[in-house]
Amino acid sequence: MNNRFLLALSILVGTIIGGGIFALPYVFSQSGIVPALFYFILLGGAVILLHLFFGEVCLRTKEKARLIGYASKYLGSWGKGLATFSTLFWIIGTLLVYIILAGDFLYIILGEIIPFSQTAFSLLFWALLSFFILRGIQLIAKAELIMNIVLFAGIFLIFFFATPHIQLKNFSLINTDNLFLPYGVILFALAGWPAIPEIVDFFKGKHEKRNIDNVIVIAGVIIIALYLAFSLFVVGVSGSATSPDALQGLIPFLGKGVIVLGSVLGLTAIAASFLILGNYLKNSLRYDFHFPYIFSAGISIIAPLLLFLIGFQEFILVLSIVGLIAVIDGVLIVALFLKVKNKGTREPEYELRIPRFLPYLVAIVLIGGAIVELLSFL
Repeated sequence: MNNRFLLALSILVGTIIGGGIFALPYVFSQSGIVPALFYFILLGGAVILLHLFFGEVCLRTKEKARLIGYASKYLGSWGKGLATFSTLFWIIGTLLVYIILAGDFLYIILGEIIPFSQTAFSLLFWALLSFFILRGIQLIAKAELIMNIVLFAGIFLIFFFATPHIQLKNFSLINTDNLFLPYGVILFALAGWPAIPEIVDFFKGKHEKRNIDNVIVIAGVIIIALYLAFSLFVVGVSGSATSPDALQGLIPFLGKGVIVLGSVLGLTAIAASFLILGNYLKNSLRYDFHFPYIFSAGISIIAPLLLFLIGFQEFILVLSIVGLIAVIDGVLIVALFLKVKNKGTREPEYELRIPRFLPYLVAIVLIGGAIVELLSFL
């Protein structure tokens, strides 16, 4: 692997690993291992395919665009309207979630050293990462690589300390009361398609762009393996006491030091995702609506801040809404992939050769799962 391949891999991995990783052990413990593994296999395969679909859409189009622009070009006004709604609400909502979480994590890490409130730490996080978004993808890629190294090193440290405390009795096979609980959380944790156009832009020339499908598949395998290992290790230690943030439930077994370590990991994970999603929204406004750079960047970094300042700080509520909106993006990507096969404007560096029913099956999985989860939530 060359340096640019590793940087591109870091972009995608860093986008996917966000706050969702810390919610996974909780849904494992609540639903049981069997349902959670089923959702991981089903949604893991579906999301990797969605990333590959979106990659081919990008490569079959001469113009630079993001989901909104592609939907306008290939699906018409209804597609553009739906994509605009889903992109703005999903990404701004996710950025808002990360601003909220960052304040909590920084307060745990630095609260005894720097006398800031959680709100002040959230603002500090926002200001620092906004600088990187203004600078663009080349600087972000280098930051992503460093953050991924820190993240993986920290997770393996947790594995090391947790291993002696794992007990088989902490694993439950199935809980019929929470069969549908993992769907939204796992989908949110796996989704990373906003990074795909950024990777296409990051790679220069046809030779480099031929690696995009390899980046997508390798990143997907790494993420799924990491998520499964993290979930199993945490549940193996804390069992039914597993907390929604994965960390609080570990204190009686691993001590308070794990909270600081976990907060460093959490901050690293959400910072990596924040950078890519903020940059994606900025470029979507630039390429899809042709807004000036300063205006696009301003909307991307100020919109989630304004929501935070006016009081939208309920983490679980925002996360639930964002997870359901992600389904809209997924279905749009399937529709784009089916259209671009015949209406693309350039020869792609890779072309998927899959059974014709498979994209429709992915759409059914997304829509069906969202409906079932929504009904169970109501």
